[in-house]
Amino acid sequence: MTMAEAFAAIPSPCYIVDEDALKRNLETLAAVKKRTGCKILLAQKAFSMFAVYPLIGEYLDGTTASGLYEARLGYEEMPGKEVHVFRPAYTADEMQELVKICGHIIFNSFRQWQAYREEALKAGISCGIRINPLYAEVEQEIYNPCTKGSRLGVTPDQFREDMLEGIEGLHFHTLCEQDSDTLERTLPYVEKYFGSYLSKMKWLNMGGGHHITRPGYDISKLESCIKRMQDRYGVGIYLEPGEAVALNAGYLTSRVLDLVENGMEIAILDASAACHMPDVLEMPYRPNIIGAGQPGEKPYLYRLGGPTCLAGDVIGDYSFDKPLQPGDLLVFCDMAIYSFCKNNTFNGVPLPGLALWSKEKGLHMIKSFGYEDFKGRLG
Repeated sequence: MTMAEAFAAIPSPCYIVDEDALKRNLETLAAVKKRTGCKILLAQKAFSMFAVYPLIGEYLDGTTASGLYEARLGYEEMPGKEVHVFRPAYTADEMQELVKICGHIIFNSFRQWQAYREEALKAGISCGIRINPLYAEVEQEIYNPCTKGSRLGVTPDQFREDMLEGIEGLHFHTLCEQDSDTLERTLPYVEKYFGSYLSKMKWLNMGGGHHITRPGYDISKLESCIKRMQDRYGVGIYLEPGEAVALNAGYLTSRVLDLVENGMEIAILDASAACHMPDVLEMPYRPNIIGAGQPGEKPYLYRLGGPTCLAGDVIGDYSFDKPLQPGDLLVFCDMAIYSFCKNNTFNGVPLPGLALWSKEKGLHMIKSFGYEDFKGRLG
């Protein structure tokens, strides 16, 4: 069975992860590790299909989490690998659990470090502080961790050298889907404000947002940045990409439910931007569809929208070679990252299924979701 045949046969909507493409991304990341000696972690906030954690664990050093549940997932499903966690603020109950399963805990403030210092160090945790170097090139303010008034990271004027005893690392995360030239321009700010502390550290975590597996990404420049910081400060380097792990390795299948007209042709799908690909509305961005084009590129233009009551549940305008019909299959690209980590059941819209595909093993359905998954969240 070919990929196209498998997509046509599977219940819709469904997220499908291409295991072969995932493996190619992992091979690229493993090569960076080998050439530089850095460590690379999976940022689970972007991709957390734990069915492929054994595969990911063959190439990467572990996982990083944004809270207790993600930390538990990495600990349980990628056993024997490193588990790191960062959260803007922890609760006492969370910390009791985190010190049992994490090797690294990163604090967002010295107040939090002071609150949990004794507990973390007693458990043998390698502790770090997130820093804000006051520089980022992120265009969308909602994703900019260095914007004015950001709650993420300690700014230079709030940094407490007198409270560094027990701190083994610094962490910054300032990139979002960016190339290594942005990292190269960011590092001087890290050094300017925090360089005097780096030589006292065991590690520096450069966060995520590195689009390492994107075609055209300058990997040699990334490796130069890594080696420069290693050599200058004697620190181990961590990277924690999410998107780069599963970039262009996933799809979302959808079928046309109905066609309406209101100044233009509109196709209503069983997949929703609001429920199944929320970054389309938040980022925003326009996902590619196999066989479709930009408006005006092909003869038949349609606005694609979801089945919810939200007026703005619109995926975008696409052109096609022939008219759409109810039942037609549409396949959205690059849907392994964030989409099913952030999806929801607004309006009682069912969650898409989860599946794996590879040339060798064909299609494997991981999980289907039903009414109980919707109801279970509500009481």
